[in-house]
Amino acid sequence: MLVRLLYASRARQPLDADVLDAILDTSLEQNLRHGITGVLCHSNTVFLQALEGDREAVSRLFLNIGRDDRHHHVVLLSYEEIAERAFAGWSMGRVNAGKLNAATLLKYSAQGELDPCRMPGAASLALLTELIAGASIVGRGGERGRH
Repeated sequence: MLVRLLYASRARQPLDADVLDAILDTSLEQNLRHGITGVLCHSNTVFLQALEGDREAVSRLFLNIGRDDRHHHVVLLSYEEIAERAFAGWSMGRVNAGKLNAATLLKYSAQGELDPCRMPGAASLALLTELIAGASIVGRGGERGRH
């Protein structure tokens, strides 16, 4: 059974390139092995992530994220059974919210900034879906597509 899980969290420390690279390297390796796809949208201190795959694998990954000391204030925004994946093209796609048009963020949030803890889960998913349509999601190293 396929599920989609959407969560938000805050980074314990501001995200530098090395920390983000480590997160993405681990995600790419582990997600590919476990059949998980998804996308990570991040700012300097906020994560918004969609994960799709087998219910057990996605649930296990979410529990591990909750124990990861790089995250705190982990909030489940949405969890649903799905007929098909929306993020099938990425083992872990990536979006730097700092590079997004402010109008895109303002469309889904009151402040025009990435703060999924203050947005409905449906709005966070709609934002990620729009980012796919606008080709804003990239793979590792800036390449578009599945990795």
